Amino acid sequence: MNPISKLLAKIPKNIQFRRKNLLWSCLIILGLTLTQISSYLPIATAQQPSFASPREFRGAWVASVANIDWPSKPGLPVFQQKAELLNILNRMQELNLNALVLQVRPNGDALYNSNIEPWSGWLTGKQGTPPNPYYDPLEFAIAESHKRNIELHAWFNPYRARLSPNDGPFASNHAAVKYPQYAYRYGKNIWLDPGAKVIQDQTYNTIMDVVRRYDIDAIHFDDYFYPYPQGGAEFPDYDTYNSYRASGGTLSLSNWRRQNVNTMVERLYRGIHAEKPYVKFGISPFGIYRPGIPPGIVGLDQYNEIYADVKLWLEKGWVDYLAPQLYWRIDPPQQSYPVLLNWWLQQNLQRRHIYAGNYLSQLQTSGWSISEFERQVAISRQRASQLSLGNIFFSMKMFRDNVAGVNNVFKSSIYPTPALPPAMPWLDNQPPAAPTGVQVNSGVISWNVDKTGDVRSWALYQQTGNQWVLSQVLNSDTNGVRVSPGTYALRAVDRLANESVEEVVTVQ
Repeated sequence: MNPISKLLAKIPKNIQFRRKNLLWSCLIILGLTLTQISSYLPIATAQQPSFASPREFRGAWVASVANIDWPSKPGLPVFQQKAELLNILNRMQELNLNALVLQVRPNGDALYNSNIEPWSGWLTGKQGTPPNPYYDPLEFAIAESHKRNIELHAWFNPYRARLSPNDGPFASNHAAVKYPQYAYRYGKNIWLDPGAKVIQDQTYNTIMDVVRRYDIDAIHFDDYFYPYPQGGAEFPDYDTYNSYRASGGTLSLSNWRRQNVNTMVERLYRGIHAEKPYVKFGISPFGIYRPGIPPGIVGLDQYNEIYADVKLWLEKGWVDYLAPQLYWRIDPPQQSYPVLLNWWLQQNLQRRHIYAGNYLSQLQTSGWSISEFERQVAISRQRASQLSLGNIFFSMKMFRDNVAGVNNVFKSSIYPTPALPPAMPWLDNQPPAAPTGVQVNSGVISWNVDKTGDVRSWALYQQTGNQWVLSQVLNSDTNGVRVSPGTYALRAVDRLANESVEEVVTVQ
């Protein structure tokens, strides 16, 4: 007997007929109601568009050392320095790049106003001499980058003091003058001793000063720690090492050097985030960890030659992103772009971001084809599920001068549309408040100006079929945009690229 029959059996005979009709009527009405409701649900769910635009880090290195990228010559008039930097940023915006990695400390000097280290001679023509008329290049670069929704990563060289004898004399407040006992001539370079506590403190304090005073998005190191080997000569840090041993230290020379670098990396990671939790720390090491790792790879042993234990930094989570310099082609087995990228991704135990470094200058120096870089970016994207989330290109000069027509290819096939950088939930996963006051009038979407200080930009999506596609990224000062007819979703974006819920409007 089914449950309804059991229920009816308990009802007295004289009223059973009326109760039975009433009960069946209720069940029929309930069934029709549920059917009607359920018929709406799949349609409503199917009509909800998904957000299709991928997150991607799209960076370019702008080197100041030897005037590789900017400024083009030392001692240029200030108006020309500014114009060159604006041209770089405008080109980046045109190509939908979203991160400028700007070298601000190439040789223990500063391309910004510092009370610790001297003005860079690459900027003004003479170390220690400020720009005239005065301006602060880093402050200028940050403001202009953020206007264009481009992150500013301040790039530091931690220990190099001089690139060549032709660089001119040191200013009186340069670390090599203050601590001559720790400034060593090594090949053509002068290098500060990474094992000396005062040099470690000089680097740390210089970087933390920038973190405190400037609205940067990240601190960035490249591949220079201990110097690359010079003709078989030993790096002359014996006095420092002997002092360490005399004080009771037991590490071998190689392990001691690696410990010095490890200590600096960990100290900076913790110090930066203690000061400003939202400022990222990224390192771009040499692309090969050790010869034979992975099998078949041949190249410099950075673990034993420049004492960078990059694998440890990833394992400990002492970086927010790693950008290994994968400066080789895809196919040669001894240094293969995909083989090396796969290996780095496999070491990423703390699930940080991996942005491959690409040697775009090979278009000019070695005649590489642009298709090589199209393929390299495609390979990086194919591994997005393993946190391969972007690329950084060296150097900006290739884009600046449109070498081999590279800009045309980037605009048409590599970065034809804008992208937000990837979010870093371990630093911040709290989205900003949604836009307010969103309305449409005569083809213009407008909204209220942000008053919270939490908004870095606005992301405007357009509905295409059953997807929201990122149409524009607008800076935080924008509160209106003219658009073509369609349905749009507006989201607020904070400095770590967290997005708010959207406000949807239709433009007739």
